[in-house]
Amino acid sequence: MQEAKSAGADYVGSDDLLEKIKGGWTDFDAVITTPDMMREVGKLGKILGPRGLMPTPKAGTVTNQVGKVIQEIKAGQIAFKVDKHGVLNNSVGKVSFPLDHLEENIRSYLRNVSKAKPQTAKGVYFKSLSLSSTMGPGLFIDMNTEINSLPLS
Repeated sequence: MQEAKSAGADYVGSDDLLEKIKGGWTDFDAVITTPDMMREVGKLGKILGPRGLMPTPKAGTVTNQVGKVIQEIKAGQIAFKVDKHGVLNNSVGKVSFPLDHLEENIRSYLRNVSKAKPQTAKGVYFKSLSLSSTMGPGLFIDMNTEINSLPLS
């Protein structure tokens, strides 16, 4: 717990936080736990799972290096997953961010997605791209012009 506090965690606890979450509190962005606490955290699957907050070893949120993971998440680390239709949905910033920060986040995101392209994937990897605010209309990017000017390598 001390390691989590010194790494900058917003909320730190064990049984007290578990009870608070059971009561319906979900005002946090990520749950990081140690392997020995997973038995208790697993009981919160119905609450955390649908919100995408359930910690998993694959995502790196079940670890003994809690401080390191907290620092990475605080620095803006995101995980991206592809659905069965090949669609990625991720946040790259907030409307309140300066324009140059949003642009750098978008470039970094596209660069990392293109690096993660499997060797077995053939053809065009990015077929379409749109940006939108949470409830706003999508801004479609012309893949023939704009995407070619992005330094993806």
